[in-house]
Amino acid sequence: WRQRALLWAVLLAAWEAAWGQLRYSVPEEMPKGSFVGDVAKDLSLQLPALIDRGVRIVERGRFQYFSLHGKTGHLVTADRIDREQLCEGVQQCVLRCELVVEGEMKFYGIEVEIKDINDNAPSFREAEIELRMSETTAQGARFPLPRAHDPDSGRNSLQSYDLSGDEHFSLAVQEGPGGDQRPELVLAKALDREEAAFHDLVLRAIDGGDPARTGTARIRVTVLDANDNAPVFSQAEYTVRVPEDVPVGSTLVTVTATDADQGLNGQAKYSYQTISVKVSKILHLNAETGAITLMRSLDFEEGDLYELEVQAHDGGELFDTAKVVITVTDVNDNAPEISVQSALSEISEDSPSGTVVALLHVEDRDSGANGEVRCSIDGGVPFRLQSSHGSYYSVVTARELDREQVSEYNVTVRAADGGSPPLQSSAVLSLRVLDVNDNAPVFAEERYSARVSENNAAGALVLRVRATDADWGQNARVRYRLWEGRVRGAALSSYKFIVDAKSGTITLKETLDFEVTRGYTLLVEARDGGGLVAHCEVELDVLDVNDNVPEI
Repeated sequence: WRQRALLWAVLLAAWEAAWGQLRYSVPEEMPKGSFVGDVAKDLSLQLPALIDRGVRIVERGRFQYFSLHGKTGHLVTADRIDREQLCEGVQQCVLRCELVVEGEMKFYGIEVEIKDINDNAPSFREAEIELRMSETTAQGARFPLPRAHDPDSGRNSLQSYDLSGDEHFSLAVQEGPGGDQRPELVLAKALDREEAAFHDLVLRAIDGGDPARTGTARIRVTVLDANDNAPVFSQAEYTVRVPEDVPVGSTLVTVTATDADQGLNGQAKYSYQTISVKVSKILHLNAETGAITLMRSLDFEEGDLYELEVQAHDGGELFDTAKVVITVTDVNDNAPEISVQSALSEISEDSPSGTVVALLHVEDRDSGANGEVRCSIDGGVPFRLQSSHGSYYSVVTARELDREQVSEYNVTVRAADGGSPPLQSSAVLSLRVLDVNDNAPVFAEERYSARVSENNAAGALVLRVRATDADWGQNARVRYRLWEGRVRGAALSSYKFIVDAKSGTITLKETLDFEVTRGYTLLVEARDGGGLVAHCEVELDVLDVNDNVPEI
């Protein structure tokens, strides 16, 4: 059957990529690593780029059912999947996950339908069933028999019953409101306790698999003396609503049946007509009092409605049946959960408004108003929230950033549900702003002036100019040079001044002579690491020194 299951998975693994949604199907119980779908092909992702783009599978449940094969780009099973454990009683079993491409800030929804295989045989809760009947029971009387349970679905589930063992009894199968089969034991021939005190029968349940699986229960019918009154419940249906935080041990509802007979024939015993193993571990029925008590904490998110069938049997096995409906109401016991799917750690200050810096998923497991989540960002930061799809949100820039004003942000995203009082949670995103060369150097003064005596030696200090740049790093590193110089309106060519490129210090390259030139005009350029420039003017006066004797 595993080979047929694998072929079934390959043939039925169809996908649909509308609105970012992929759909596949795979049979249950496939080994770990079994092929589910070619995600890389279906999304046109190149295999070498899978790791570079940060592609991964995200599932919201407690277990990881699927993983992405890094070499092939295939979606494969992360473990064996038991459909009956996941979706018992559900016709179509679908698991959902998301494929997040961090590098592209994208996600794709994936739905995988888990196909049923006939891996479970029908079974009865009790292999030995004891019935007691009065010898005065009328021919044609019907007695409900325990139903078999088959967790498989469709044709693989329970299909029919048959009975063997005695001519006194036959089998009738009634169809319930939901289409379920309800076996009944029919008295075909009158009983005579003196002739036979016991009757042994075999009830067999058969599913529709190929080959079919069966389960059996042995029935022993004990013939008793007359009991002509059956128990009668006080009402045909009991309905109760309870909050999910009701304490363990609480009595949720009590069913009551009365019997007009006396003695053992008038004492009613209570039991479940049909109940799953899971519910039997949560709700306990007291056989003597009819009280249904809570054995384990309720969880609205796991189950919000329990429908039970309860029988009351008297000492002669006459019975009545009542329906019990327990509705679980939601309590705000789950805070919203914020998960960061992808986030930037740094952003350029010239990024346009609306740039996505983070992709968040927000979920609250409660329902109604308790599960309605409102998200916000703490004020004072140039960011805003933008709803992406469903419960996904994008954190985007609200305006252009300026590193010279704020170089780093801690963005706090808060989520609050609609409960009373509301439950809250938060997540902090740290973001560093990268510098862009958007500031030119600025001189401390637009015009500098200095006086220097003639005959100073080469290398003598004239003055120092200084320019600053509001940018950071290489963009803020300033270098100086003489851009132009004038000597009384003429270009400075023969007179050489030296400007230190790093410090902006102007020194003499050669001695000045007052009698030759009494003043200089220099133009100094400051250039930052990004190529932005600024200029300042330096006026230099030469002071006379008594270095000439009179001439006659």
